[in-house]
Amino acid sequence: MDSGAIRRRVALGMAVLAASGLLTLAMPGSAHAASYCSGHKVRTLTFASGSVQVYKNRGYVCAVTFPKSGGARKWMSVSVQARGNRPVVNAGRFLHHAGPITVHAGHRCVWIKGAVGSSKVSSGWILC
Repeated sequence: MDSGAIRRRVALGMAVLAASGLLTLAMPGSAHAASYCSGHKVRTLTFASGSVQVYKNRGYVCAVTFPKSGGARKWMSVSVQARGNRPVVNAGRFLHHAGPITVHAGHRCVWIKGAVGSSKVSSGWILC
């Protein structure tokens, strides 16, 4: 194999590696949430500085809050409350996401809340 063929193969390998890295960085929050929560996505709650992805699987509800922009640590929170129970909360200064939180809701309604910085969202009773 001549040196030109080797260079072409190395260049092709580097291009594939760079493209896969860019795709990973450009993935929306829902693709990341799927790796944290099982089941199917039932709702996306968007707000000014982020979004909350909500998944459901066999009576369990899972939620994760993602910021719109990455970078430094930000104050984030996610909360899931099944009707008749207390809310389960994950809050703090995180880099990538708050949560995941999984709660057994059965056939009960749930109330989802999420926040990034001072911007927040509240769903009201949903998924009844």
